[in-house]
Amino acid sequence: MNKESVGIVETEYLDIEDPIELDSGKVLEKVTIAYETYGELNKERSNAILICHALTGDAHAAGWHKGDRKPGWWEMVIGPGKALDSEKYFIICSNVLGGCKGTTGPSSINPKTGKEYGLEFPVITIGDMVNVQKKLVDHFNINQLYAVIGGSMGGMQVLEWMVSYPKMMKKAIPIATAAMSYPQQIAFNAVGRQSIFSDPNWKSGNYYDSGEIPRNGLSLARMIAHITYLSDESMDIKFGRGLQDKDEISYDFTVDFQVESYLKYQGESFVKRFDANSYLYITKAVDLFDLSINGSLIDGFKDVEAKIEVISVDSDWLYPTEQSTEIVTALNANDVEVSFSEIKSNYGHDAFLLEKGQLNYIFANFLSDNVVEDLMMEEIATIKEDADVVEAAKLMLDRHVTHIPVVTDDYKLIGIVTSWDLSKSIATGSNHLKDIMTTTVKYCNAGDTIEEVARHMRKFDISCLPVVDEDMKVLGLITTDQISNLLS
Repeated sequence: MNKESVGIVETEYLDIEDPIELDSGKVLEKVTIAYETYGELNKERSNAILICHALTGDAHAAGWHKGDRKPGWWEMVIGPGKALDSEKYFIICSNVLGGCKGTTGPSSINPKTGKEYGLEFPVITIGDMVNVQKKLVDHFNINQLYAVIGGSMGGMQVLEWMVSYPKMMKKAIPIATAAMSYPQQIAFNAVGRQSIFSDPNWKSGNYYDSGEIPRNGLSLARMIAHITYLSDESMDIKFGRGLQDKDEISYDFTVDFQVESYLKYQGESFVKRFDANSYLYITKAVDLFDLSINGSLIDGFKDVEAKIEVISVDSDWLYPTEQSTEIVTALNANDVEVSFSEIKSNYGHDAFLLEKGQLNYIFANFLSDNVVEDLMMEEIATIKEDADVVEAAKLMLDRHVTHIPVVTDDYKLIGIVTSWDLSKSIATGSNHLKDIMTTTVKYCNAGDTIEEVARHMRKFDISCLPVVDEDMKVLGLITTDQISNLLS
């Protein structure tokens, strides 16, 4: 096994007992989430990265399941030494709501009937998927994700996270995606769904007990979709007009060309791993996706706070580059810190699953380009100068901290009290905080680079720095432990 792999992994499951209210107004009871994690969550719970999968993906993003012949679908970027380094980050990936790989979907058992939901499963949205993912993140007691990353439909989930939970992530990377589904994208999905509807074995979604699945309809839907994942150049390079297992044209309706055989294979293999009803629900969720407000994407992104890297693929005609630049333009209009990269590839839309070198390079640069704001703890304990020593000691015990900034009524920094200062109070018999606190405080700003702050801490032998704005108001704290976890 490759030493840069996370190794053998298992899919885990979380049962959510609270009802999930959907965008449609309907409610789902007892939702289960299938997920995998790679790496370890640090003690500050600040190193978590959420990975969002594409249309027919699953929670198995990296590593190997026992007995499998291939690793997780994004093995090329997840693992020790890779851009999504499992020795640095705690990486989470879950199967989406409506899926068929462990998370509740139309093939799951309806607790009210004891049978598969089928078409009794309610129509879902990308927003519903993200709300369920939020339940999983809350399960780990993570207050803020370091990053949310995903491509295609996964990129839509990233954009939804940015809008629905703007304070829940420091960074976000939407790849090969759009902020709304456009008519051509909806059209391809509609034709795929019609192919399933027209299969006599579909039986209006009630095929689970029949012993027959809508094999032909689902296979055709996959063949249609797969064409959109490729590019004309990639198909020409891979197949050209090459014949399949024959030396000349047969002049009948058997398979003549290699590209025909390839698409047939893709359709047949897809049927073995995916549920037809899930395909209906997930493609419908993609069609419904639209983050604009009253037709304005600028208004739709008005609350975004994360630092964003938008990535497109130059040969992608399903989600072309101009749809990514629309996202960049709308974010710029809201003064969001956003950068843009275009992958050069002949693979088409699928490049986000194949271009190992470019993705690792872009991810690594964006994730490691850290300033204090990316890493600092924001929800911190502070105390006023007129407090007594006992109050400071109790606050340290309750919050499990060793440093507390001392602030004025309007939260301007005037000092800091440490566990060492509390020891000094015992030796001197002082009960007043102002007698023992340090007033010549070293501090930093949110825009300082991590490297600058690390050098500053080493120079003055400091383990914690308050982070302040231009008015000296306290914004948070940064510690040597956080920096060590990052730089290691």
